[in-house]
Amino acid sequence: MSAPPRTERGTRTRRRILDVAATVFAERGYHDASIVKITEAAQVAQGTFYLYYSSKQEVFEEVVRDLNSRVRQAMFAASSAQPDRLAAERAGFRAYFRFTAQHPELYRIMRQAESVAPHVLREHYDRIAAGYVAGLRAAQARGELDEAVDPEIAAWALMGIGELVGLRWVLWERQDRAGPSPADGVPAGPPTDGVPARVFEATLRLVERALTPGGPHR
Repeated sequence: MSAPPRTERGTRTRRRILDVAATVFAERGYHDASIVKITEAAQVAQGTFYLYYSSKQEVFEEVVRDLNSRVRQAMFAASSAQPDRLAAERAGFRAYFRFTAQHPELYRIMRQAESVAPHVLREHYDRIAAGYVAGLRAAQARGELDEAVDPEIAAWALMGIGELVGLRWVLWERQDRAGPSPADGVPAGPPTDGVPARVFEATLRLVERALTPGGPHR
């Protein structure tokens, strides 16, 4: 990866290229995207692009890592402020659904990463899982989780729940309301604030019953 910018202006330019690249990849797909399309949309010269990234592959991988960092920060900020693990789960799930509603490119780009940069996709999930496992283990030590729960398995299972519920009730609901996709030249409409209340509450009931000591037997 190229050296980080040395000036505030350079930092802003690099950020703009990264944000625009995320939009271009999400709307056009990796193979139809190009450095020309990215630089035109970002209103920078191609030479400026190469100050920060060496290739389309490199900027794509950086987009994946950037989205990963941002969604982890959103979930951590929400969950770490809570008094116990169940409250943290509720806040973390809400933050995740809100983030994906505001950044639907997360889903589209991660799907592309499966074939374009599988090592970065695994890195994406591993980083989320690592923090999740640590939080569950700490809660288990405090007696807030059923001792029979395996924190690693639980973390991956809960990540799967969040991702698929978000796919169904955030991304697809948004697309159904908007009609044609942005790639067809039609705006997707304003972002929603996460999943419908009934879906959120039903999801969290499952989570709470799975994690609470004696929960599955109540």
